[in-house]
Amino acid sequence: MTSQRVVVGVDGSLIAVRALDWAAEEAVRRDATLHVLYAVPDRDEAEPVLASAAARIRDHHPELPVTTGAAQDTAVRALSRESEDAVLTVVGTRGLGRLTGAVFGSVSLRLAAHTHGPLLVVRGDHRCDGGREVLLGLESDTDADAAAYAFQEAERRGVRLRVLHAWTHRHTTPEPPSPIAGTSPGQREAALREAGEEAVGRFDVAELRRRHTGVAVDTLAVRTDPAHALLEATREAGLVVVGAHRHGHAAEPRLGTVGHTLMHRSHCPVVVVPTR
Repeated sequence: MTSQRVVVGVDGSLIAVRALDWAAEEAVRRDATLHVLYAVPDRDEAEPVLASAAARIRDHHPELPVTTGAAQDTAVRALSRESEDAVLTVVGTRGLGRLTGAVFGSVSLRLAAHTHGPLLVVRGDHRCDGGREVLLGLESDTDADAAAYAFQEAERRGVRLRVLHAWTHRHTTPEPPSPIAGTSPGQREAALREAGEEAVGRFDVAELRRRHTGVAVDTLAVRTDPAHALLEATREAGLVVVGAHRHGHAAEPRLGTVGHTLMHRSHCPVVVVPTR
């Protein structure tokens, strides 16, 4: 057993139980210890919930080391502290459908801006039985950490990795046709741009392909709205990985439109990986 830790937040709710089950599976995959945390105003309130969580883990994974702890703090601050030395932090989120206002106040979304490492948000209807592909959403070359995590996750699970690079079609002003097909300045520029944009995904993952030769990879560039393309792809995925980007010196990681959409509408669990 290594010294690695997977941290999971619980609160006695059904969605927290699902997060606990996912966290246990992730700890087993990593040969790590599972730490169960409950943030409450009064530590005495946490004891029954933590005891129940530990008993559930012992029943399902008797060989998995489990520790528990209560914190007199908000869930975001407590889990953020625990994430500093965790290989993964896990939380659940309730199904919010299209209620975009509610998700902005959720623990999972706020924690995504404060966690010190990968954050797994358990949502969707998939059980943690494995077998489904890992989905990676690439937005730019700053997503290197998310890409590396996605390759590692696909390797751990023994599944295919699908890399999706989606871009929105950009309007160009019509120009008179060239007498020689495909040779007008606009046509040449469009062809070069299209080739470059379609190659982004392949370029970003080339080195990772060499490091993880056992991972089967599908790379796809999609000419559509990135959030919609990734959301649709989560219907068949077991897990989707996206990056959280820092803007400016020492800034907190921020989720873009794609991340926000996935956090409250994804059909499978979401892993948010902060950029360094």
